[in-house]
Amino acid sequence: MAENRRSGKLAVILHADVAGSTGLVQQDEQLAHDRIQDTFHRFGDTITQHHGYVRELRGDALLAEFARASDAVTAALVFQIDQSSYLAQLNDNILPTVRVGIAMGEVIIADDTITGAGVVLAQRLEQLAQPGSVVIQGAAYETIPGRFPFEYENRGEHEVKGFDQPVKLYTVRLKTGATLPDSTEVPKKKPTPVARWVAVVIVAVLIGGGGLLAWYQPWAPDFEPASVEKMSFPLPDKPSVAVLPFQNMSGDAEQSYFADGMAEDIITDLSKLDSLFVIARNSSFRYRGGAVDMKKVGRELGVKYLLEGSVRRVGNQLRINAQLIDTQSGGHLWAERYDGTMDDVFALQDQLTGQIVNALSVKLGANESIRLTGRGTSNVEAHDAFLKGREFYRRQTPQDLAEAIKMYKRALELDPKYAEAAAAIAMAMFRVNSSNWGSLFGLPSWFESFDESARYADIALEIDPQSALAHTVKGLTVYFRERHKFDESVVWARKGIELAPNDADAHLGLAMILVRGGEPAKSIEHLKTSRRLDPENEIEIELWLAYAYFGMEQYADAAKHAEQARNAAPENTEIWMVLSAIFGQQGEKAKATSAIETLNALRKANYQREFDEYLFELEMTFKYYKNEEDEDRLRQGLLNAGILK
Repeated sequence: MAENRRSGKLAVILHADVAGSTGLVQQDEQLAHDRIQDTFHRFGDTITQHHGYVRELRGDALLAEFARASDAVTAALVFQIDQSSYLAQLNDNILPTVRVGIAMGEVIIADDTITGAGVVLAQRLEQLAQPGSVVIQGAAYETIPGRFPFEYENRGEHEVKGFDQPVKLYTVRLKTGATLPDSTEVPKKKPTPVARWVAVVIVAVLIGGGGLLAWYQPWAPDFEPASVEKMSFPLPDKPSVAVLPFQNMSGDAEQSYFADGMAEDIITDLSKLDSLFVIARNSSFRYRGGAVDMKKVGRELGVKYLLEGSVRRVGNQLRINAQLIDTQSGGHLWAERYDGTMDDVFALQDQLTGQIVNALSVKLGANESIRLTGRGTSNVEAHDAFLKGREFYRRQTPQDLAEAIKMYKRALELDPKYAEAAAAIAMAMFRVNSSNWGSLFGLPSWFESFDESARYADIALEIDPQSALAHTVKGLTVYFRERHKFDESVVWARKGIELAPNDADAHLGLAMILVRGGEPAKSIEHLKTSRRLDPENEIEIELWLAYAYFGMEQYADAAKHAEQARNAAPENTEIWMVLSAIFGQQGEKAKATSAIETLNALRKANYQREFDEYLFELEMTFKYYKNEEDEDRLRQGLLNAGILK
């Protein structure tokens, strides 16, 4: 197949024409020509600014391609508003009023010509639009997030020539008093010599007595790709993807957890594949809300592909829309809509994930295929409780962790064989214990409180020996309960990474064990991998890099990372404690004193006690180290700083 030909590509197509162009030409041929040309030049600029690609401009019609229906509609409405103002300034009847049709369908692009069902349908819809209005296909309407300030008039179903099934139509307009979202303008590429030559050619042909004007002028500006040179991170040597938060189209804000949960399930599944590079939920979900600039996200996360979608859940009915976008070309690899009921939710998710894998040409090993299709439960109610628990867990407050554990336990009650629910309880309990919140949950002493975490990790592993999360938390609890079992804890943690090589938390967990276990140099690689997978997790990564370099007695590097963590989280008391120890080892007495003063002020504000009055936590920090020399290094740094007397 020729390189410039793509078959079976699903795209959003915008078709526009000037209503009554023949009558305009009959009034004044040259003036009509100039105004129609000017109209489509301005429309083309607007399309480019909203991430579209003008494919054809012939006579009084324009054809453009978009990756997303929301961009196409925004561009059309911005233009129509601009055109209305433009026409209001004219004092004659040569008024080029534009109709726009927007549809989603398969297209074929060859030799800069675009054809296919999507093009034909967009043309048919444009003919059904009133002058100055925008009509969109129902399938395109379904993909537009509710956050956009659009209002729709349901035009019902229409028989459309060339299509067997009736097509549902909507007229779309800007809500009264609303403003359209700003777009990030896409710089135009320098035209090729051929493009420059074609751009200046205008052929006017008068046809018959009506004097219909026609000309051809392909001046289509291209999509500006996510430049590899401008990437925040180098592209991996394997297909790289980020899953953006799915839009909740259910009309019920309470269903947001379900839309988020579906996207996170997909991230979890894809993270199990060694042949993919998958950005962590923590980083991809920061693009929630507002219009998303695909090429910017690709640059910032350092990925080639983005998956975005929407979920509509009404009663037992479920609709999922998803599209996989190449940030380098701006084109779709595929887009699909899945309809079913909540009883079908797991099958729909597996189908969606499988299509992503196929689109990226990923070859699965036997074990990967098994892990990819395993949802952990067939109980829809249990899975729903699990998703609610995960939503609470992400908020990371004591109260939310309590709610998370409650929902996870509910999921496990509904399905006692739900391994991921048990593993999630174990991880939530570990977070409670490591944050010293055990007393809020009625748990016993510091070390004993890890028992609950370990117990649920064992339950998860008994149910599913291939649970990546269970292996990760097992490694953490083995080490933090019994530091003399360092080698065993490393084996558990490494197995967690083997089962989910793209799990940023698994790499961070192993790094924590290595730092405390006397092998800080080995932790650096895993900390950097965790940061690459989850660029947004700056605080924890920088803190543990500071711990690692401190353990290697490279205090300048340790200070650099601790200060970066402090800049990101200036109220985190642990960071100030580490900074005090680093400055103490460096002999930076003034900096150490300042760090201690800040530490005590924060601790007094948060806990009503200063640090030197609360040494129990510090003693536990010492006890987490496997080797006495590592304990002594931290203790000596704090002694030099003046925290310990």
